[in-house]
Amino acid sequence: MTPPPSTSHESTAVDATDATAALPSILDLSRDKLTATMLELGEKKFRADQLWRSIYHETAPSFDDMSTLSKPFRKSLGEKYSISSLEQAMFLTSADGTTSKALYKLHDGELIETVLMRYESDGHRRNRKTACISTQAGCALGCTFCATGQQGFRRNLTVGEIVAQVIEMQRIAHREDEVQMSEGKRTKGELQGVTNVVFMGMGEPLANYRNMMAAIKVLNDGQGLNIGARHITVSTVGLIPQILQLADEELQINLAISLHAPDNATRSQTMPINQRYPVEELIRACHKYADKTKRRIFFEYVLLKEQNDSIEQAQKLGRLLNGLHCHVNLIPVNPTKEGPFERTDLSAAKLFQGGLKQYGIPSTVRMEKGIDINAGCGQLRERAIDILGA
Repeated sequence: MTPPPSTSHESTAVDATDATAALPSILDLSRDKLTATMLELGEKKFRADQLWRSIYHETAPSFDDMSTLSKPFRKSLGEKYSISSLEQAMFLTSADGTTSKALYKLHDGELIETVLMRYESDGHRRNRKTACISTQAGCALGCTFCATGQQGFRRNLTVGEIVAQVIEMQRIAHREDEVQMSEGKRTKGELQGVTNVVFMGMGEPLANYRNMMAAIKVLNDGQGLNIGARHITVSTVGLIPQILQLADEELQINLAISLHAPDNATRSQTMPINQRYPVEELIRACHKYADKTKRRIFFEYVLLKEQNDSIEQAQKLGRLLNGLHCHVNLIPVNPTKEGPFERTDLSAAKLFQGGLKQYGIPSTVRMEKGIDINAGCGQLRERAIDILGA
């Protein structure tokens, strides 16, 4: 599958049936399992290494494109496996070119979203391309401001379905790099592809813990996609047992907590999970995580007009996070069709930020990217159902 070039447009896919859709995806095999499977097929171990590199480092779209492998071997692989079960249903790029969003149909008809965000160097960080990926089809947690939460839960994604999203974004990023190189805007040594991955798409990553962790190991593999652990961020609404489990993984990944309110009364109005894991318990778990990992925690705080964006709430949040090694990302909400909340304006967001600063809590106001292409989580699926009748 070849995604369209990164220009402002909209595309939709027809209901073409892929003959390989019924085959198991080779992306669901861990590196050890892939090696064992190739040995069972009578191949040498180095063939498994070549195959792994072709799939993840070279992101070959088909077995036929893996020129380092013999033709009989490629034919045998194609009879037993598919590479990806993602079928592009829609692809949009924002007017400013910084954000692209893909809607993918899975083998069972479920729809998931993946976003590629492009950032120019700001003097502190170099140019980067961040893939925002999904871990579930839908979400069971029902956050009222989130389009995905309004759609309900259907199933967890497999390891292969998670990793395939990054591979698709990598192909897009590589093509963009090649175009820039041909135009003299980059040298070969500056080709970078996807530099960061954030588990902030559809679903709750920690509710699909095993597949999420297996996917991270594939992304982090030096002979594959080679995404550094410190460039991978996992976001959660606050599943305390899994947060503590993640602290024991000895990975240098980033943890982001979707907090969105400084107290139980306000948080429970928009995030039902707060009934199970109240704010105070969540923050205690965050202290344990930070103490054990020595890693800074990022708190995502979606600003909802006249709901959680007052200066008093900012000060309450400052007191709550005081003493915790953290950073707060303040994000004016992307309004949804069914959601009751309006967007906090920039001046109110800056006032909120000032309230946090009184308590020494570092923060950044992050204006959402891709509003014109429904880049908020779940919004493109919602739009596609309206357009395609999916």
